[in-house]
Amino acid sequence: MMSPGFEQVKLVLSLGKLFLSCLIVLFYGSAVSAQQLPFYEFPQTNSPEQNALAAQQRAPAEPGSISGKIVDQSGANIVGAAVKLTHDNGTSARETTSDEDGLFVFSHVPPCTFHLTISSLGLASQELSGTLQSGEPYVTPLIVMIIPTQITRVHVGLPPEELATEQIKEQEKQRVFGVIPNFYVSYVPNAAPLAPKHKFELAWKSASDPITIVGVAALAGIDQAADRWGAYGQGAEGYAKRFGAAYADDFVGTMIGSALLPAVLKQDPRYFYRGKGSVTSRALYAIAVSVICKSDSGHWQPNYSQIAGGLAGAGIAQLYYPPEDRQDAVTIFRNFGIAKGSNAVENLIQEFVIPHITWTVRLPSFSRGNPSN
Repeated sequence: MMSPGFEQVKLVLSLGKLFLSCLIVLFYGSAVSAQQLPFYEFPQTNSPEQNALAAQQRAPAEPGSISGKIVDQSGANIVGAAVKLTHDNGTSARETTSDEDGLFVFSHVPPCTFHLTISSLGLASQELSGTLQSGEPYVTPLIVMIIPTQITRVHVGLPPEELATEQIKEQEKQRVFGVIPNFYVSYVPNAAPLAPKHKFELAWKSASDPITIVGVAALAGIDQAADRWGAYGQGAEGYAKRFGAAYADDFVGTMIGSALLPAVLKQDPRYFYRGKGSVTSRALYAIAVSVICKSDSGHWQPNYSQIAGGLAGAGIAQLYYPPEDRQDAVTIFRNFGIAKGSNAVENLIQEFVIPHITWTVRLPSFSRGNPSN
């Protein structure tokens, strides 16, 4: 018969074996589970941008539009420019032209990468590429077309007189706001010298321009309203006399001071835009040009043509002014000094303001127009 102490030891050993067996089973089961059970990965979440892109890709593609504006290097609208649209997806090309505001548009364009080719007579072609998204109203950057370099170089080899003829033709298209003549300004600093025929042509073009005549008519109306040259009287007859006197002043002054004397004295009647340097230097230049000018040889000298022409015009005016309105010599010289001061102010405006609002008006056959500066 076993003692109670031996029974307790046996019980403890049995319990220890049972505990050890449980540990072995647990350890083995964990190892097997680690090898056989798959690793669980948490699903990844996309960013809002990625979700939007995915939704857009799943959505049906909608056609969009491509539009833009075409101007020349001075900012003027180009009318009739040819615009060709090609798609990288192989669809057929489409063409259109710019309207009077320089605008063009292609509607119902499927989303794609596209290419635009823009061309206009006398201007260098431009190209532009982009990507049109579904339903997008794509607006191109402002398309600026310039005169190709090879065209401007054509004039280099021309004889001076032919080159001057071409330059004068361009000057005769210069108008402030596209309306008021601005023929006596050259934006080419080394412009070819003018032959006598050029000086008379330019003077006649200025004096006979319809806008000049309209301006004289308005001045005559102001003179009549103020009862200037009262001896002319009122009514239609008085207005006609005032108009004749005002137009004679302009015509005689232009022909003598800007054509006859410049041809005889070999002086250039034009204002040469400087456009560079400090504000002070440009202002001093503009004021000085009221009393100096370029000779046909390119040297600066006193503007004898304008000085003598102004005095001669004032003297000739005494022949058709009413006797009581004629001026004595002192008044003529005083008015001449005032005119020179006004001319200096006009030159300042010409140097700093007018170039930005002077448009080069083309003939209708060119299908384009406006600012040259």
